Amino acid sequence: MKRIFIFAFLMPTFIIAQQSIKGVFTPAEDYNVAILYKVNPTVSKYVANSEINKDGSFEFKLDSTATKGMYRLVYALPQEDYNFDIIYNGKENIELLFNAETGVNFIKSVENKLLSSYTNSMSMVTQSIGSYFSKRSKDTLALRTIFKIQRETQTSFEKAANGTIALHFIKANKPYIPNRAEDLKTYSNNLKKHYFDFVDFNNKTLQSSSFLEEKMLNYVFGMLAGSEDEISNYKKNIDVVGAKMKVIPNKVKRILWFDLWQQMSDLGLEEVANYISENYLMEVAVALNDQELLHALILYKNISTGSQAPDFDIEIKDKGKLVSKKLSQLTGADNYIIVFWNSSCSHCLEEVPQLQNYIQTKEKGLIQVVAIGLEDEPYKWKDLTNNFPTFIHVYGEGKWDNKIGDAYGVNATPTYFILDKDKKISDKPEDFESVKAFFGDE
Repeated sequence: MKRIFIFAFLMPTFIIAQQSIKGVFTPAEDYNVAILYKVNPTVSKYVANSEINKDGSFEFKLDSTATKGMYRLVYALPQEDYNFDIIYNGKENIELLFNAETGVNFIKSVENKLLSSYTNSMSMVTQSIGSYFSKRSKDTLALRTIFKIQRETQTSFEKAANGTIALHFIKANKPYIPNRAEDLKTYSNNLKKHYFDFVDFNNKTLQSSSFLEEKMLNYVFGMLAGSEDEISNYKKNIDVVGAKMKVIPNKVKRILWFDLWQQMSDLGLEEVANYISENYLMEVAVALNDQELLHALILYKNISTGSQAPDFDIEIKDKGKLVSKKLSQLTGADNYIIVFWNSSCSHCLEEVPQLQNYIQTKEKGLIQVVAIGLEDEPYKWKDLTNNFPTFIHVYGEGKWDNKIGDAYGVNATPTYFILDKDKKISDKPEDFESVKAFFGDE
């Protein structure tokens, strides 16, 4: 009975407490909280959070509900930028050190240390190959030796990782390895041609990590041919990725394509972002009935540089009478500046008068300003418009719930758009100084 009692007393402990993930962030003062997620191909499930102590230490206690697989540790906002992946096999405790400059270093965990060791070892071999070609060496025996080391390193790590989660990544990351010496051009072409040979986009472990995203981004941004312009290179690389992702579930496609679209958007590569949208991402959004994404893609396209500016109604004075026109019907100027502003916005009240003064220094017919006041009520706005007699004024009723502002994706004031005489978007300056820079006035 005594033995049974002891077992019964300890059993909840066995069930509740299994393994732990702990470590230290440096410098400690830069971090406050760590959040742990279990990552599946399309969903990240919250597991726990841990306060980061004054010495930078943290710890997650994992119970029996923590199943083996891929986990993601988030350490700052935005979460999609500040995180790293962890393999958890349900059998071992994990200890790590993290520094923003050097990344994560696993102190304890066979699987994570194995994968890190593989990555470092293959990186060293890759550096040797790069060094060989940069020196324009003619010693083909030395090159064949490097390739032999690379092949043996890959094989040895695959054997060492047999039966582990890490094996999925080691096999998928296997590079093109020639059986004989190749010149730089041949090797580069083959490296690009065989880049995805061992990547299974349907592998759920890979889908549950950042691996596929990183592989995709490295290919699109890294495999550039010198004979073509940057935009054409990006589009060709995107099409290669598209062919590889053709058979994967739409929910996974959405994650990957959106990440790439966002990267291009953030870099200001609107033509490439719209290429991804029109050829791949919109189709996925339609299949998933993702109306929010569809709206965002269409809006982005509508206000991209080179697009026809969204039209709206304007009232102007013609021979002393108010006449209704469309933006597209305006004539008489080489350029049009659309500025969205607000009568209670301090930045607007500073920049809009400067814009008025600036326009007055330009020759007549060069620039016409269309000022849209996003307001909750018109009284203060109406009074202020008298200070800007050269502007065409439009009352944007509803402030942030205004159809003109919505059509231009406005979420802050002041917001500027510069149009050419045909009302196509030429530029989207961030502030008044950028407006002046567009016209060559620094």
